[in-house]
Amino acid sequence: MDSGKLVLAQLMDFVPRHDFDACVRRYDGNRRLRGFSCRDQFLCLAFAQLTYRESLRDIETCLRALEPKLYHAGFRGKVSRSTLADANRAHDWHIFADFAQVLIGRARKLYADEPLGVDLEQTAYALDSTTIDLCLSLFPWAHFRRRKAAVKLHTLLDLRGNIPCFVRISDGKTHDVTVLDHLPIEPGAFYVMDRGYVDFRRLHRFTTCSAFFVTRGKRGLDFTRRGRRRVDKTTGLRSDQTIVLAGPKTSRLYPDPLRRVVFYDAEHGRRFVFLTNNFTLPALSIARIYKCRWQVELFFKWIKQHLRIKSFYGTSDNAVKIQVWIAISVYVLVAIVKKELGVDRGLSEILQILSLTLFEKTPIFQALSESKSQETDPTSPNQLNLFDL
Repeated sequence: MDSGKLVLAQLMDFVPRHDFDACVRRYDGNRRLRGFSCRDQFLCLAFAQLTYRESLRDIETCLRALEPKLYHAGFRGKVSRSTLADANRAHDWHIFADFAQVLIGRARKLYADEPLGVDLEQTAYALDSTTIDLCLSLFPWAHFRRRKAAVKLHTLLDLRGNIPCFVRISDGKTHDVTVLDHLPIEPGAFYVMDRGYVDFRRLHRFTTCSAFFVTRGKRGLDFTRRGRRRVDKTTGLRSDQTIVLAGPKTSRLYPDPLRRVVFYDAEHGRRFVFLTNNFTLPALSIARIYKCRWQVELFFKWIKQHLRIKSFYGTSDNAVKIQVWIAISVYVLVAIVKKELGVDRGLSEILQILSLTLFEKTPIFQALSESKSQETDPTSPNQLNLFDL
């Protein structure tokens, strides 16, 4: 029974301990143990994400106030601000990045049958980045502008379930398109990107790997039309063409044919030009797949509102990456709990409930389930009648 366990301990039961220990051993994470393990660090920073802690001092104060319960929650080391700061410097961020991938793989299996909003059997991903502004004097390694620092989160989002399956953290000056060099490409999958990722040498890699991309075409693109297909203009489509690039450089970088779909959004009065290397889907499906790209923007907005990734507990490159990866792990862990327990609540609601119940001895399903109001039975003998004379 879970009634005798703290909610935090029940939540950590969803974390595969064997896989976490394997990630720690892979990078010799507990070599500098000093009474504070990588698991203690993960618990502290996961607690900070779930309860919206502002600083290391804030984490230390709250956990020390709950010291009699820490052992039962899974903590084994003594929690202190200095020890946690040392761990953020010493423990390799790759430990938490690899473990996040373990959770991501588990979550993607749970959400594999989620509806996409488009009639598509293949996996669909959305690629984009978000910038987190930092103080240059505290983060001099995060180059961005002459008087400003920043880091970028390049994220590939699985559109079935909105699970981030690839995250690369770079300084603010890194151009978005360079992340395509590091992107793992899955044959048969669709990758949706905005026109900031249009680099025909890099896009040709998707074609050679038997994957598909959907992106927006830039203005002034030099091409030659090879064929066209009829479209229903009442749906907003304007044209569906097969083209080849005609520019002296672009034709060399991408020698294969491309598909050019033009769509007019009457509601907002905007015209969109899409480029793709897929020639089998209906033209309207190409436009709808690109519309799904907005999910990655909503993901960035959600994590910035509900997780601690806009301010950091440490100033080193390692500390920042540890915090970001643990924040992603918490997001994915909550998504796993929601699916495995069948909780009919949004992720933000689950986070709010967990922030208040982590150290209560309540079954986690009961804590997260919607409580039904109990109507008072008017015939109950325990109910006083105010009008009984």
